[in-house]
Amino acid sequence: MSTTAPASRTSPFWPAAVADAVAVLVFTVVGIASHDGSLVAALGRVVWPFALAAAIGWAVSRAWRDPARPWPTGVIVWAVTVLGGLALRGLTGGGLAWSFALVTAIFLAITMLGWRALVAGIRRGQARAAES
Repeated sequence: MSTTAPASRTSPFWPAAVADAVAVLVFTVVGIASHDGSLVAALGRVVWPFALAAAIGWAVSRAWRDPARPWPTGVIVWAVTVLGGLALRGLTGGGLAWSFALVTAIFLAITMLGWRALVAGIRRGQARAAES
């Protein structure tokens, strides 16, 4: 039996924050490129509701504790980002079509939950390897 303490289950804060920020940024850039065309003019107008909502999601879930956990951290950050971003966009005069809401939820789920699922899989593999 090993006397060493188990490895920490927490992940570094900054890489996780950057991963979520990149997910939001890519979502908005792809959307602008697909619809608006003028990236420079539209970026600030489109990205801020979702970036602010993601920051709120981090605060609500206290994601800094273990930002790579898919459940509940990732799901809370994702849900607040989607719902909060859509609400802020709607309240400030941005369009809210059901198709946009659906694409938003799916794209951000794939990206924000996807990287967390990848990290969880790596963690499980490392834990199994350590047990062997």
